[in-house]
Amino acid sequence: MAAFQFGFGRLNFHLLKRRSFLLLKLIAFVCSVLLFCEFLIYYLVILPCNWPEVKTPAHGGKQETLEPVLKAMFLADTHLLGEVRGHWLDKLRREWQMERAFQTALWLLQPEVVFILGDIFDEGKWSSPQAWADDVKRFQKMFRHPGHVQLKVVVGNHDIGFHYQMNRYRIKRFEKVFNPERLFSWKGINFVMVNSVALEGDGCNICSEAEAELMDISHKLNCSREHFPLYRQSDANCSGEDSAPPEEKGIPFKERYDVLSREASQKLLWWLRPRLILSGHTHSGCEVLHGAGVPELSVPSFSWRNRNNPSFVMGSMTPTEYALAKCYLPLEDTVLMTYCAAAGLLVVLMLVHLGLVASPVLFGYKLLRKFKTV
Repeated sequence: MAAFQFGFGRLNFHLLKRRSFLLLKLIAFVCSVLLFCEFLIYYLVILPCNWPEVKTPAHGGKQETLEPVLKAMFLADTHLLGEVRGHWLDKLRREWQMERAFQTALWLLQPEVVFILGDIFDEGKWSSPQAWADDVKRFQKMFRHPGHVQLKVVVGNHDIGFHYQMNRYRIKRFEKVFNPERLFSWKGINFVMVNSVALEGDGCNICSEAEAELMDISHKLNCSREHFPLYRQSDANCSGEDSAPPEEKGIPFKERYDVLSREASQKLLWWLRPRLILSGHTHSGCEVLHGAGVPELSVPSFSWRNRNNPSFVMGSMTPTEYALAKCYLPLEDTVLMTYCAAAGLLVVLMLVHLGLVASPVLFGYKLLRKFKTV
């Protein structure tokens, strides 16, 4: 009787040990998948991105960089969700994606200045003071940065509303938090941040003040940064993997809503005479030429909420030259498929352990033996 109890106790011990070992393996597997999908994938995708080289002609026919190069990073349309339209799960998923992407890019690429080209928030145009304070707090956590990195923000229509919605209260609320500069200069390069929402051209007080500010600084311009794109009929001529979907490219743009009006676009080109324009708002990438060959690059949205393949632009700039490169973030589909594949594998492992499904290795071994005997 004692020998039987001893044997039964050893059997229970081994069974408990097997189950504990299985549990540890499952926990390790789940943690590994989470680590890959929520942290490591950002390093793997962003690591290959490199700053483009700016070359200027030098003596002897060689190409050398003669002037100090400013490393600038441009992203757009983060659209932090608010309390009205923002489901908590949507907030958690998409804001974690942007935070990890931004922090990983800062650590790997070491930019000197970061520009966010409008629509920081999704509900700034109607959010209450408390909701605004909560959104700002989340933004400051997500886009935290070292003191030596400057963060410059351009106002967008979702931050203060379209022309018919904006008022001084919303503008001052935005300026109090972000202190946006109309003219920012570094390493001999001038950047003009344009409140394109105020370029309605109807003579309103806010619009007149915005135009007067632009006229005052127009003689100092080298580059222009905007939120609304300059006028173009549609995205029909845009190409690239981050351009608008084919079914949307031919849809005509509405002036003062999708793009600036013809008149406002001509004013900006005349006043500022930019050598480069970067804009947001459309959530898709596009490259167009204006006037006498002035290039405009529309920067795609930085958030999974607006596109499956978000990206940002890296710019190497000097007072006379510039070079741009695009860096893509992980595809949302890739992360979702990884989770689905991991969940399926987890279910198979559980079924094998419970004896409900034959082990794939054992099944393959038996099948191979059967094939050899035949």
